Amino acid sequence: MTTSPIQHLNAGNAYSAGMNLGGNTATGAGDSVTSFSSVLKSAISGAIDTGKTAETQTAMALSGKGNISDVVASVEEAKLTVQGVTAIRDKFVGAYKEVMSMTV
Repeated sequence: MTTSPIQHLNAGNAYSAGMNLGGNTATGAGDSVTSFSSVLKSAISGAIDTGKTAETQTAMALSGKGNISDVVASVEEAKLTVQGVTAIRDKFVGAYKEVMSMTV
């Protein structure tokens, strides 16, 4: 079975990256925004790469050169990656809405 090009994007690493968004308080908010955007960009890029891998595996299987178990694994990995990115997005949108509803 082939490995995904985004092995670095798993739940533990995503949690660690999320926890590091606050970073060093002495560096200011700019670094947190940069860190957030890089984590989000990495997650989206990983989801796209996983989808491309699933498409490649499917095309290979349809042409008779691939293994159906590789196709199933790739498609399932792509599905889980998209679900994870969607969950992260929903959490950030919820946090943003909560911050925006606060009175100053």
